Amino acid sequence: MTAENTTAGSGDEFVPRTVLVTGGNRGIGRSIAEAYREQGHRVCVTYRSGEAPEGFFAVQADVTDSASVDQAFTQIEAEYGPVEILVANAGVTRDTLLLRMKEEDFTDVVDTNLTGAYRVVQRAAKGFLRKKFGRVVLISSIVGLYGSPGQINYAASKAGLVDIARSLSRELGSRNITANVVAPGFIDTDMTAVLPEETQAKYLDAIPAHRFGRPEEVARAVRWVTSDEAAYITGAVIPVDGGLGMGH
Repeated sequence: MTAENTTAGSGDEFVPRTVLVTGGNRGIGRSIAEAYREQGHRVCVTYRSGEAPEGFFAVQADVTDSASVDQAFTQIEAEYGPVEILVANAGVTRDTLLLRMKEEDFTDVVDTNLTGAYRVVQRAAKGFLRKKFGRVVLISSIVGLYGSPGQINYAASKAGLVDIARSLSRELGSRNITANVVAPGFIDTDMTAVLPEETQAKYLDAIPAHRFGRPEEVARAVRWVTSDEAAYITGAVIPVDGGLGMGH
């Protein structure tokens, strides 16, 4: 097994871990779950609606509900033991311009994307401390660092993830626990596919790579930052955006 295929083991020895990807039933979350599964990890996903993805230990959960989060972790722990790698990916959008945005549009997005991440990180931390090992990746967005008209709620929620990671790093970094942020740019998913051609062309002109990213490119960055190769990286923001934000 090569070094790039090791994850949180010692030397070149591969150590399978229990991985949880929230919102892992579609899009970027699904690609992240698949990337870990390909490497041989025990991969669990949560999903709020729709069908459970095949090939994973899937648990229906709502990250806006602490009891639901706790129940999901309890089921995973009964099957595989404590979660060792947590990817907080679950999120929603309620896009509209500020003057049209209802307060619930703001609070619902923040409760899912930001407070939801807090809920799953807090629950996972109990297992991290027992194992004296933990890896957290929070899936943010270029919007959280770059801003975007019509997405004040989403931008605020995604920006807040950066300081969750950095504060967690300061609290638990001495316990062999890392926390990092991966911030995708425009990725080729169902969300970008429905954009008008004019809008897509405008975005492409602004991206130095002059293409949208692929979900698997985000997944590889996430997987890498939880590997042995990145064991001394914590509190970092890793952009996967084709140069659009230039590292923000």
